[in-house]
Amino acid sequence: MTVALALLLGSALVGWLAPRQLVRLADPVVALVAWLVSVVAVIVTAAGAVFLLFLPDHGLGALTVFHHCWDSLQHGSGPTVEAVSGLTGAALLTALLARVAVVGRRTARQRAHEGRQHLDVLRIAARRDPGPHPTLWLEHDRPLAFSLAGRPGVVVATDGLHRHLTPAQVEAVLTHERAHLEGRHHLLVTIGDVVAATLPFLPLFKRAAIAVREFVEMAADTAAVRAHGAENVRVALLRVAGHGVPGAALAMSRDAVETRLARLQQRRSAPSTVRRLLSCGLAGAAAMALPAIAAVGALTALMLMVCPYS
Repeated sequence: MTVALALLLGSALVGWLAPRQLVRLADPVVALVAWLVSVVAVIVTAAGAVFLLFLPDHGLGALTVFHHCWDSLQHGSGPTVEAVSGLTGAALLTALLARVAVVGRRTARQRAHEGRQHLDVLRIAARRDPGPHPTLWLEHDRPLAFSLAGRPGVVVATDGLHRHLTPAQVEAVLTHERAHLEGRHHLLVTIGDVVAATLPFLPLFKRAAIAVREFVEMAADTAAVRAHGAENVRVALLRVAGHGVPGAALAMSRDAVETRLARLQQRRSAPSTVRRLLSCGLAGAAAMALPAIAAVGALTALMLMVCPYS
């Protein structure tokens, strides 16, 4: 039971402390990967802890090098308590995962339905520019742009962009919105919202919705900066309206505007593709292993406090 408790403790530590470090990562794509992988790692580690409760000797046979130490620790509770703990943990975990699946499916269907409704109206009223992600232009003076997921996803923009922004700034706005579609950011936002709604127990889960929205907007800004420069993206972010956007859409000037303006003023260079892939791989691997590493640390600390040094 000690190993299972250590894994649960490691998961809780990561779920509580990781968000403070993840928001400090310079590359929003790396931060996004690390956050989502951390969510998976915490859930998998907690599930592993529950699974260990059903194994003979609770998995301690693999740790025979610490045989005497474990003997001193594992007599703290009887088999009945361990069996009840395992069954209770399994029931709770199954219920939570079932809730995630149900809420996730319902949320995805609702947003897809809302998106189809908006697209049906927009296709009648808008002019269409063809492309992998078509642009639908609306006759309106207010500068506005947003993206809607679909097959294919589309960018919706108003003629007000051309009246209030320079051509380079208009292209920066369109590149930002296309980056949302190419990166499947709408799906990632839905995942973040579902995690926050169904698993609001730890900051890593509770803050997932806000964090994912901020990261995808920063990632889209980075794509626009790479193509059109930080100043054009900054001015566009200030001039494009952020209100009146459908709930199922992602809009350039709706989420984390102040934070993004501060990042744009720093004029950070966009990482190369190879560097980003390497960073994402390393961040994902570290995030996946962190709950287990925290569990080993907890076990080591417990052994040092309880076990004899001889």
